Amino acid sequence: MYLWFKLLHIFFIISWFAGLFYLPRIYVNLAQVEAGNRSEYQRLLGMSERLFKFMTPLGIAAVLTGFTIPFINGWWGMGWVHTKVTLGVILLAYHFYCYRILLDFKEDRNRYSHKWFRVFNEIPVLIMIAALYLVVFKPF
Repeated sequence: MYLWFKLLHIFFIISWFAGLFYLPRIYVNLAQVEAGNRSEYQRLLGMSERLFKFMTPLGIAAVLTGFTIPFINGWWGMGWVHTKVTLGVILLAYHFYCYRILLDFKEDRNRYSHKWFRVFNEIPVLIMIAALYLVVFKPF
């Protein structure tokens, strides 16, 4: 049973992270669209909306399978699991903040530069590195 949940978790994590990496990249492009270019802005906005709708169920499935695995293996009492779950909660917050940004773009209220979005785009990378370290080395 554990291996099936592990397989599903890895699949959902890879898929969700693809969206978490790409959505802010679209935001970089949206932030760079010139004010008069409504067609380009609408095209990128549509891409953002469709991607967010696609990646949300993947994120939910990743979190659900990620919460299930420690119970199956009896790992729930281990410190590294609590830290990894905390990272998962931070990713969820990041995901929903991406939605907040999407709403701002829809209402032409973006307040960030394309440079800000380039930095914002690196947050999931850092969280992934930390989570992989925890899973592989189980340090505490």
